[in-house]
Amino acid sequence: MFNHADGDPILVLDEEQCWQLLEGTTHGRLVVTVAGEPDIFPVNYVTSRRKLYFRTAPGNKLAQVTINDRVLFETDGIMSDQAWSVVLRGTARVLSKSAEIAEAEELGLASWVPTLKDFYVEIDPGSVSGRHFQFGEQPERDF
Repeated sequence: MFNHADGDPILVLDEEQCWQLLEGTTHGRLVVTVAGEPDIFPVNYVTSRRKLYFRTAPGNKLAQVTINDRVLFETDGIMSDQAWSVVLRGTARVLSKSAEIAEAEELGLASWVPTLKDFYVEIDPGSVSGRHFQFGEQPERDF
């Protein structure tokens, strides 16, 4: 899936590659900022039609995406010989219309922990970027 040119250990991913990774992963980190203070939350999620969805309960996460809808979302994968990271910048909104909520419920997003999470949040991406890394030994420095 990833072709590194000329043995370069870092590959900048195109948008399609980023979405393939986002669609194949179910966990990540939501970053929000309110009053200049950043906060980060682990979430499980699903994607549909190039948007990202997660569920939440009343609390800091819900309040913060309501106060400042500009968010960052990051997910990654680490294997024995390679790793990747995808960052999505976008706008979050709590779904409020019955039809939207019903559609989100069809996505099969289950909570990781046995708590009530009655709110669905949709992230509409403004940009998505990613990198793939091949592990290896640090090269010798040329002097």
